[in-house]
Amino acid sequence: MMLKSKNLIVLFTTLFLILLGIQGYFMYKTYQVKEREIYRDMNNRLSTYTDDLEDKKGLKKASDDDLQNIFAQYNDKKITQKEFLNLFDQNKKTNRKSFSDYVDNLFKKEGYKVAVRIQYLSIVSLPTKVQLLESPITIFETRNQLVKPGITNTGRWETSSKSTNDNNGKLERDNSFLIKSRTDFEILNIKSLVFKELTFLFLSCIAILFSVLMLYIFTVKNLIRQQKQVEVLHTVVDNISHEFKTPIATLKIASKTLKKNYNPETLHLVDRQINRLESLMFQLHKDESGEKLTKIQPQDWNFFIKDLAFTYPDILFDMKNSVDQEIPFDKNLMETVLKNLCENSVKYGASEVKIEINNSKNILEIKVIDNGNGIEKKELKNIFEKFYRIQSNNIHNSKGLGLGLYFVKNIIDSYHGKIDVSSMVNEGTTFKIILTYEN
Repeated sequence: MMLKSKNLIVLFTTLFLILLGIQGYFMYKTYQVKEREIYRDMNNRLSTYTDDLEDKKGLKKASDDDLQNIFAQYNDKKITQKEFLNLFDQNKKTNRKSFSDYVDNLFKKEGYKVAVRIQYLSIVSLPTKVQLLESPITIFETRNQLVKPGITNTGRWETSSKSTNDNNGKLERDNSFLIKSRTDFEILNIKSLVFKELTFLFLSCIAILFSVLMLYIFTVKNLIRQQKQVEVLHTVVDNISHEFKTPIATLKIASKTLKKNYNPETLHLVDRQINRLESLMFQLHKDESGEKLTKIQPQDWNFFIKDLAFTYPDILFDMKNSVDQEIPFDKNLMETVLKNLCENSVKYGASEVKIEINNSKNILEIKVIDNGNGIEKKELKNIFEKFYRIQSNNIHNSKGLGLGLYFVKNIIDSYHGKIDVSSMVNEGTTFKIILTYEN
């Protein structure tokens, strides 16, 4: 049952993690699609502006003839490289404000914070194949600086030129230049825009995951609660089944004895065991019939030991009972304590068991001393645990479920008492119980 429950929890956890991964992947892909859609819209609206910047609210773009003259002067070394680059740098600075305002106004309604940069990557003189640029130069740039371009467009075009025929009649182009350009776009607030667009979808996904998680937690808690109820039921069954063993064994022996030889004392023993079985049955139904306390009488202690002596005729039980009054402890529980301790001694090799019971000043003291195999010191801290049995070389040498001392400890704890144990290997063990009570 426990293993099956654990497997269900593991399966549920695995499925939830798979669902979480699928939802995360779905949201990530949705984010990417929406981001591409926004960039596509921006790219479509900006795709033509580089060809007619001179018509856009004061933006100035040099004509092909002007560019060709600049390129030709630099190619013919009529201007220096510094002067050549300064021309483009000055153009960039002059147009930065108007260029930025144009781009901002273009996407003001959508709330896009756009950064744009236009560069010449290379300028090649076609007649001579000379490369005029050592590195790209920026000709237009917005105030907003690029961090990581979302879209990059490249292009190539030629400046206008004059055509002449050489001596062989072949057509030549004079001072024509091939220019490669690149335009980089970036929406700096793309993440906030996408999340704004997909807020409802993301919240719905999170709500679904949260609902599944709550259902998972509720199911696990309910499963744990049911397991605890099952454990309580098993404990009750173990307790009752363990307590049934002694009276049933005693009745079997008594039955055999009566068949061989009639003895009135044996009939009293049978009556006591029947009463004990009835009290155990009462414990099963105490919630229905209400609490019923049968106080223990002074002679009851002696009867407990007589029954044990009858069940284990080969064991010497030495009883010293100085109790002379009724004590307000449940008779059935005290019988369980005393018999479990004595049977534990018999189980672990004792041939003689001494029992000392006395009371004074509202304190009940019980001692059970045996000459059995004893208990190793390292085992003492575990002997009261449920299902624990003392082992020797990893072999259980005695029969039983390991419940006797567990029940003893529970009963003593229920009366807020104290139980101590001392033992020497191959010499024996002593259990001492102290219980306080009020008249």
